[in-house]
Amino acid sequence: MQQKMKNAIIVTGGKQYRVSEGDVLFIEKLGVEAGENVTFDQVLAVIDEAGSKFGTPVLEGATVTASVVKNGKGKKVRVYKMKPKKGYRRTQGHRQPYTQVKIEAINA
Repeated sequence: MQQKMKNAIIVTGGKQYRVSEGDVLFIEKLGVEAGENVTFDQVLAVIDEAGSKFGTPVLEGATVTASVVKNGKGKKVRVYKMKPKKGYRRTQGHRQPYTQVKIEAINA
């Protein structure tokens, strides 16, 4: 028997993600501790075997529930600025914070 797939397109942190139940993804940092649940209410579309539903721009009453796995920082990115022949050199590092979430349920 083939497993039924239900996908949704959500918006969080200014980015759009296509998610299905059981997915683990890294998103922009949320102010939520590890182990807590978070609900995404900006759902743009829900796709399943029965058909597709698209919002204008969001679906009313549709939510995606996820649990927070952990909060952390990404790998360091070096930012180097230089102006030739002027002796100007600056090195700066940046680590982007993220929240790792696991999608639990898609409610449409």
